[in-house]
Amino acid sequence: MATSKDLPDVGGFIRDLRRNAKISLRQLADQAGVSNPYLSQIERGLRRPSAEVLQQLASALRVSTPAMYLRAGLLDDKEGQGVLAAIAVDPDLTMAQKQSLTQIYETFRRENARLAEATAAASAPAPAAAPQAPATVTPAATGPTTPDGTPTEAVLESVAVTEAGSAPAPPSNSPARKAAQQAADKTAAAVDEDKTAAAVEEEKS
Repeated sequence: MATSKDLPDVGGFIRDLRRNAKISLRQLADQAGVSNPYLSQIERGLRRPSAEVLQQLASALRVSTPAMYLRAGLLDDKEGQGVLAAIAVDPDLTMAQKQSLTQIYETFRRENARLAEATAAASAPAPAAAPQAPATVTPAATGPTTPDGTPTEAVLESVAVTEAGSAPAPPSNSPARKAAQQAADKTAAAVDEDKTAAAVEEEKS
């Protein structure tokens, strides 16, 4: 933590800023919301302002609050706050130039921080891909076969036919059955005629 031995007195720092901005003691006191005697004691090093008063003074003087805290010994000289404090107390810069430099510096720091975050996110290892499910193999349309190569479906159909028995004969009154019976009767009649003719011939002889 910075101490009064390491940094100029915050009262002198505030006085220099006020004079560079060409603001009277009463005007700064009114803008910061403090009394004129209290601000005079701060500038002379008789009173040490609180963090809230320092913030109000920084706003009135248009400097960064961290720079004011740093000069008051409330912050460590890190994260670029020393640069902001140096800009704020530089007597060769106008108030507008100090404000511009402070804004540019803080913009560069924010941009660098975003760039560092984006680089870290890009270099992070990507999550492992989910394992793919094994491909499903569809059986061939011909189906499984027996060891001798006969399709199993054909074997099952043969067994079903064997268990059910042979197909039943067509009914006796079906046209096919009648035609077959008529053909058999004609054949039998022709055989009988041949036999009769043969017997007649034998008797003549």
